[in-house]
Amino acid sequence: MTPEIDVRALTGPALEAALNGVAALRIAVFRDWPYLYDGSLDYERAYLQTYRDNPGALLVGAFHNDRLVGASTSTLMEDHAEAFSAPFRALNIPLTDILYGAESVLLPEYRGIGLGHRFIDLREDHARAMGRAYVAFCSVQRPADHPAKPANARSNDAFWRGRGYETLPGVIAEFSWKDLGDEAETLKPLQFWMRKL
Repeated sequence: MTPEIDVRALTGPALEAALNGVAALRIAVFRDWPYLYDGSLDYERAYLQTYRDNPGALLVGAFHNDRLVGASTSTLMEDHAEAFSAPFRALNIPLTDILYGAESVLLPEYRGIGLGHRFIDLREDHARAMGRAYVAFCSVQRPADHPAKPANARSNDAFWRGRGYETLPGVIAEFSWKDLGDEAETLKPLQFWMRKL
């Protein structure tokens, strides 16, 4: 890992102070495949409200010369949007046993140097500290023949499996956002992955 990159687990006021940087990162990174997200700061500020003053929330921030270049957020599953917790009810796993990993976003020039592993390590440490037995997250599902899919697109599936995460068959959330070039939001399916700690 590049030594000048500082990776820190942030909670409370430190987390809140970094949220504008997280909003900017989400807008930048999620514009790319497979999210194709046409984001705005107003939407981001409302979405990130979940993490403010939430004692179970975590932000892992990667800072290069004090600039936020990557972020990974987590919260207690029962504190996140109902659209994400509802699919778990059929599994008979209490929501209070799950930490939800909301997003991990990293600027392209900082990928491939181990930061993703640090994000997961600190997220899992937080899950254990909060008494959680599982960590879950989800990834958007796009058709293989989607016209915006780049020829060199690759998924993170091998990375996630290497960290012990597996897909949960049939555990799909649906969430709306506006794709680049679209006039309105549309529902997207998101496949859940989970690991028992």
